[in-house]
Amino acid sequence: MLAILLLAAAPGIAACGSSKHKTSLPASGKGQPAQTSAGCKKIAAPKPKPQGAFKKPNAKLNASKSYELVFDTSCGSFTVALDLKSAPNTAASLVFLARKHFFDGTTFHRIVPGFVIQGGDPTGTGQGGPGYRTVDRPPASARYTQGVVAMAKAQTEPAGSAGSQFFVVTGQDIGLTADYAVVGKVASGLPVVQAIAQLGSASSGEAGTPTRPAEIVKVTVKQH
Repeated sequence: MLAILLLAAAPGIAACGSSKHKTSLPASGKGQPAQTSAGCKKIAAPKPKPQGAFKKPNAKLNASKSYELVFDTSCGSFTVALDLKSAPNTAASLVFLARKHFFDGTTFHRIVPGFVIQGGDPTGTGQGGPGYRTVDRPPASARYTQGVVAMAKAQTEPAGSAGSQFFVVTGQDIGLTADYAVVGKVASGLPVVQAIAQLGSASSGEAGTPTRPAEIVKVTVKQH
């Protein structure tokens, strides 16, 4: 899985999964109990989708405009304002994939209470992606605080590498080093993100196994 290697930067963070090719976020080292997931519908898990086979998009986003991704989920909707300055290549990639309906009918496959919710993998295994990688190296000052949206990557990849797997920070400040491309921040709907976060099993540790499916029904692009 592309796990967020929290402790790749700080001790105690492990990738989600054992393969070096899995996209990951650092391990959280957290074990907060899951809470009641008010507002989340009980649904059947959507069928896994095939691995992406897209070519990296070359089109750039209009820097004079602002872009948002609206996530309609089985727990409600939340909106992410994209940061074109911090991650122009990754932001353009996410807009491209959203317009191709790449994220529709996928799940948050990794949910670690008090840490992150992670999605963007069509296969639902933590190993899927769009078929290409982008790079937007974050500044050394990057902080991964509540509501920040960044990109998961494999432990062996350089800082700022990204496919399609993203994570939304649910903890106040999860202490990651500046290795993950910061693509934006939740502009509205943070309670929905926290409701999804409550579907994580504390007993599963860094694996972040959901107690029940949380689906991304569709992602819509808004341009202003």
